Amino acid sequence: MEECPVKQERFVQSLHWKKPHWKKLAQCAAALAEILAVAGILAMAFTAGNYIAAQRAALQAANFANAVGNFEAHGDVGTVLHAGAVDYDAAKQTYTITGSGENMWATKDAFHFAWKQASGDVTLTADISFLGKGAQEHRKAVLIVRQSLDADSAYADVALHGSGLTSLQYREEKGAATHEIQANVSAPKRLRLVKRGAYFSMWLADENGKFQLASGSTRIALQEPFYVGIGVCSHDANVVEKAAFSNVSVDARPEAPRDGTVTNTPSATAASSTLYSTLEVISVDSTDRRVVFMAPERFEAPNWMPDGKRLLFNRNGRIEEIPVTGGRPQVLDTGLATRCNNDHLISPDGTQLGISDNSQENHESLVYIVPIGGGAPRRITQKSPSYLHGWSPDGKTLAFVGERNGDFDIYAIPAAGGEETRLTTAKGLDDGPEYTRDGQYIYFNSERTGHMQIWRMKADGSDQEQITFGEDNDWFPHISPDGQWMVFLTYDKSVTGHPENKDVSLRLMSLKAASSAGPNFKNAKITVLAKLFGGQGTINVPSWSPDGKQVAFVSYQLAPKERM
Repeated sequence: MEECPVKQERFVQSLHWKKPHWKKLAQCAAALAEILAVAGILAMAFTAGNYIAAQRAALQAANFANAVGNFEAHGDVGTVLHAGAVDYDAAKQTYTITGSGENMWATKDAFHFAWKQASGDVTLTADISFLGKGAQEHRKAVLIVRQSLDADSAYADVALHGSGLTSLQYREEKGAATHEIQANVSAPKRLRLVKRGAYFSMWLADENGKFQLASGSTRIALQEPFYVGIGVCSHDANVVEKAAFSNVSVDARPEAPRDGTVTNTPSATAASSTLYSTLEVISVDSTDRRVVFMAPERFEAPNWMPDGKRLLFNRNGRIEEIPVTGGRPQVLDTGLATRCNNDHLISPDGTQLGISDNSQENHESLVYIVPIGGGAPRRITQKSPSYLHGWSPDGKTLAFVGERNGDFDIYAIPAAGGEETRLTTAKGLDDGPEYTRDGQYIYFNSERTGHMQIWRMKADGSDQEQITFGEDNDWFPHISPDGQWMVFLTYDKSVTGHPENKDVSLRLMSLKAASSAGPNFKNAKITVLAKLFGGQGTINVPSWSPDGKQVAFVSYQLAPKERM
C-alpha cells in the first residue's frame, strides 16, 4: 500500500526543521566536554597544590625539628662535599659548628649555617674560637645576615679568619661579587655585626671587653624577613673545620628612625648618637676597603703624602699625620693657623702644605702655605673667604674657591702670593678646582645647570665643558696620577649643597677618551666604588695614592648610644 503523499512531505519538512537543533546539540556537547576537561585540570591542580603545600609543611616541620639552641634550623648553604653539623651544649650555651665549603667569597658561598629569620635592626654578638690547628689560614667563622639561603644571596658578615684577619664582608645584591672592609685589629675574641637600617658595621671587643667600632659601614638593601645566624666555612672543599661560638645573642627589633635625616633635629641626633669617623683606603681594582684609623668624633679630608706611606687629615682645627698602615696620629705645627678646615693639599714636590684656615681677622677662611714638616704659615690670599683646592704641577699657581660679592667662583693666584684671577663667572656655586697632572685642565663642580655636576676648563679658564650629566649631584672631582680616571662624590638628587651625614657614593669615571678630539663624556663609563654614609669631609681634597691604585676617604656612622 502506498504512503500518503501529504504525510511523506510533512515528514521530510520535519527533518529539515530539526537539522539546526542537531548542530546546537553537538556544540553543547563539545562545550560540556571542555568544561569537564577544565574541571579535571583544576582538580589535578588542587591536588598538586595540596601536595606542594604538604611538602612545604613537611619541610618546615623538618626545619623546626632541626632547630638548635636559639636558632630555628641549620644546614649547608651552597655546594659542599662534606655535610656540616651543629652541636649545642645547653649547659655552656655553646654552639660547635662543623663546616666544609670552598669559600665564602666572589659570587657564591659554601658553608654550614645555623639561622633564624628576623626583621628590622639587628645586633648579632658572639665569642668565636677555632678548634684544632686547621688546614687553611683563611678558614672562616662568621656572624652573618643574608637575604636567602641561596649560595649567591646578598649578605653582610663579620668574618674571623684562621690567620686572625677580621673583615666586614658583603655582597650587595644576588649574584654580585663579594667585597670586604678589613679591620686594623687581629684575632679578636668577641665580635659583633650590627645592622641598622640598610647599613652594616663591624664592632670588636677590646681587652677589657668593651666594644669598639672596627670598620666603616656599607649600605645593602635587604627585604624582610632575612636570615640571621652563625656559620663556618673550611675554605677547602676537601676539608672540614670546626669553630665554637659562645655567649651568642641576637637582638632584633623594629627599625629605628635614622639619625641625621629630616625627621631628626640636630640636637636630638647629637643627644642620642655618637658620631664615628673612619679613615679608609679603597683599592680601585677590587673595591676592597681597609681601615686605617677611626675615632668617636669628626675628622675629615685625607691627603696622600708623595711617599705613599703617610696620610694627612684635619681634626679639631689642626692637621694631623698618620701612617697608611695605621697607628697614632701626630699633629703638625701650623703656627697661628689653629682653625684649619677640610680644604688642604700638598705641593707637587712634597715640600709644602697648603691650608685653609679661619682663625684670623673676621674668622673667614684664608689660604696659607706652611713647610710640610710644620712651621709658620705664609698668607697667600688677602680676600676672604677663600678655600684652597688645587696646586698646579709646576708648583707656581694655586686654584681656590672664593666668595666675592655673594658669588662663589674659582680663582687662581700665584703660590708666591699676588693678585687673584677670576676663572669662572657663571651664576651659581663653582667649587672643588683641581689641576690635571699635565697642568692643562682644571676639573671642578658647578651647579650652573640647575644641580651640581662635574665640569672642566683649560687652566686659564677657557673652554669650559660639562663632564657628568646624571640626575644626581656630583662633587669634588679628583684625577688619578695617570690622568685616566676621576673619582668623585655623588649625593642623591634631592640633596642640596654638600652636607654631612648623608647617603652618598664614591664613583669612578673613565677619562680615557678625554684626550681625544671632541671627547664624548656622556658615554664615559662610571662605576660605584663604595656606598657609604658621609658627604662633607669624605673626599674634599686630592686623595689618590701616588701609584694610582688606591683612594683614601673618610666614612661616618651615627651609633645610638643606648645600643652601643
